[in-house]
Amino acid sequence: MYGIARRARAPRSPSPHLRRPPLSETDAMPRKNRSPRADRAQDLAIRALLGAVMALPYERRVPLMGWIASRVIAPLAGWRKRIRANLAHARPDLDPREVARLVRAVPDNVGRTLIEIYSAPELKARVADTPLAGPGLEALRAARAAGRPVVMVCAHLGNFDALRAMMFHNGYALAGLYREMNNPAFNAHYVAALKSIGEPLFATDKRGVTGFVRHLADGGIVGILTDLYNAKGADVSFFGQPAPTSVAACAWAVRYDALLLPCYCLRAPDGLSFRNRIDAPVAHGDPVAMTQEVNDRLEAVVRENMEQWFWIHRRWKPERRRDG
Repeated sequence: MYGIARRARAPRSPSPHLRRPPLSETDAMPRKNRSPRADRAQDLAIRALLGAVMALPYERRVPLMGWIASRVIAPLAGWRKRIRANLAHARPDLDPREVARLVRAVPDNVGRTLIEIYSAPELKARVADTPLAGPGLEALRAARAAGRPVVMVCAHLGNFDALRAMMFHNGYALAGLYREMNNPAFNAHYVAALKSIGEPLFATDKRGVTGFVRHLADGGIVGILTDLYNAKGADVSFFGQPAPTSVAACAWAVRYDALLLPCYCLRAPDGLSFRNRIDAPVAHGDPVAMTQEVNDRLEAVVRENMEQWFWIHRRWKPERRRDG
């Protein structure tokens, strides 16, 4: 949930081929003791905010939630400081005025994305007329016609769940992974909101990851967000900086002879609509080299759409590398 409520840590899979791809920067963090009273209070606050915003028409609620995230949540949650630190690390060449713009624009996209997840009927109606596009579309169609499995590697860019809605509308059951939140009260309605956009969805516990991989092996389509720090990941780069990344998506594609398609869903200038790009397939080979190619392609898209990537993530964690 983009840091508004922490995700729970999922157990480690015993098989190297069933290791869950990391979906959260909390991957290596121990779960803290939680107070049920604090959980309820947090959930009540979130519900109150969502309820108030959801009472508005869709065209007003989406920009309002973006404004709230940018002007209220971001400074309170420390997002602005983290965005500045990440930009200084990855894009030290940026003009200070551009940094200031991104400090506001990045959380705005996050807020819009959150309320869109909770607005599944309106989101699905909004994207229903958006055609799938990109140089990888014909390869996707051919794979489905042949019953070949497909791995779609995605990122925290624009709104991935809008892409899920587009895929389902076009007859492609894109399976996803979700990480359960530490707060069970919040988790219940958050997962329900995700499922209302489309299923199947699998939790990132042992049972869920096993089902996710089985869905792929049986010829299904799966989507994986790969743009996250993974302490045990491959030594690859992102924006020219070391960015340890899980190779699970690429390894699974090789193992199950699945088509590997990078894909992106970008917010349009009106702030409500989207365009998608299904990129050309990544050729099979060494999973580490494939992962680097996925990173490189994503970087090129992010550079053209800086405000739409989740610069709030601790993507690089240079302090860990310095400390060894």
